[in-house]
Amino acid sequence: MVIVEYDSLFEKKIKKIRDNLFKLKVKKQIIKIIKFPKVGKPMRYSSKGTREIYIKPFRLSYIYLKDEDKIVFLDVYHKDEQ
Repeated sequence: MVIVEYDSLFEKKIKKIRDNLFKLKVKKQIIKIIKFPKVGKPMRYSSKGTREIYIKPFRLSYIYLKDEDKIVFLDVYHKDEQ
């Protein structure tokens, strides 16, 4: 069983989202990530070790710790803020 944690920044940003359709898309992607943790694109350089999944026009960033069997959701940000 995968352990799921949420970063405080991630929780704050999710609470600020007013668009219910986008919230639903984020929830669906979170469920997908929990089922298949390696579904996201592995990041390189300064973001090495994290993975991202695209939710138009935003990105959902997370870390999958294989040895601990844990997923930590880090951030939801606009793709232009990279």
